Amino acid sequence: MKVSPILLFTYLRLDTLTNTITALKKNALAKDSDLYIFSDGPKRKTDAHKVKEVRAFLRSIDGFKSISITESASNKGLANSIISGVSEVLTFSDTVIVLEDDLITTPNFLTYMNLSLDEYQNKSKVFSISGFSFDFGIESKSQEETYFLYRGWSWGWATWKDRWTDIDWEVSDYNTFKKSKRLKKQFRKGGSDVNRMLKRQMEGSLDSWAIRWFYHQFKVDGITLFPLYSKVYNDGFDTDATHTTGSNKRYLPLLDKKNSLNVQFPKRIEVDEKYQNLFLRRMGIKARVFSRLETLFIKYLTSK
Repeated sequence: MKVSPILLFTYLRLDTLTNTITALKKNALAKDSDLYIFSDGPKRKTDAHKVKEVRAFLRSIDGFKSISITESASNKGLANSIISGVSEVLTFSDTVIVLEDDLITTPNFLTYMNLSLDEYQNKSKVFSISGFSFDFGIESKSQEETYFLYRGWSWGWATWKDRWTDIDWEVSDYNTFKKSKRLKKQFRKGGSDVNRMLKRQMEGSLDSWAIRWFYHQFKVDGITLFPLYSKVYNDGFDTDATHTTGSNKRYLPLLDKKNSLNVQFPKRIEVDEKYQNLFLRRMGIKARVFSRLETLFIKYLTSK
C-alpha cells in the first residue's frame, strides 16, 4: 500500500492543534507518513503571539517519517492556504490527505484513507475520500462500512492529483449555472446549503475553497466515499474557531471504536439512496433551522 503525504493546515489554535497531533500520532501509519504543515500568518497584530506559540509547538513535533513546515509571513486565509498548499504538494505527489488543526482522528484514519486512495486510484468517478460521517443512527442495523454521496466533506479528506488540477477556482460558468433551475436542483443533492454557499462565494460574502470544490465535483459527476463509522471528530466549535462556531449537535459523529485496519468498500460505485436520504435529513432545511436555533440559544446563554 502506498502511503500518502498528510497536509495539516493550522492558524492560531494551539489547544486543538495539540489534540490533533496527539491523535494523529496514534495512527499505525503515522511513522511511515510525510507530514506537511502549513502555518498561516496573523490576521491582526493581537494574534501574532498566538501564531508564535503555535509555531514553537510545530517545531517540537515528532513521530512521522518526515516533517516539513511552511510559515506564511502574511495571513492568506484558509481558502487560499488550502488551495495553494494542496496544489503545491500535488506537484510531486499523486495523492494527498488533508486535515485542519481542530480535527481529532481515530487510530485507523490513515489506514482507511490510504486503502481508499489505492482502491479508487483509477476510478475517476470517485472524486474524494471523506474521513468524517454523520451519525445516522443505524449502528445496529447495518454491516456496511462505507457508502457514496454526491458531495464531499472538508473535515479530514483525501483526493488525487488528476481530480484536483482541473478545478476552476474562479467558477467562470457561474452566470450560466445561476440561471438554470435544473442545474441548481441537481446541485442541491449535495445539501440544502450548497446553492446559497456558492452564491455567497461569488458575491464576495464568503471565502470558501470547499464550496468551489463541491461545485467542480458536481460538474464532473463525481461522488465521495464516506465511512459509516466516522474516523474524524471536529473539535473546533467554539469562540476561537474561524469557520465552525455555534451548536455542533447535528455534526456529532458515530465514531469508529473498532479501529479495524481493513476496509469493506461498496459493491458498486454509485450513491445508495438510503444513505443519500439520511444525509439530506442532516443537511436539509429543517435541520439547518433547528441547528441555527440551538446556536442562538448557546449565544444567549454565553452572553449572560
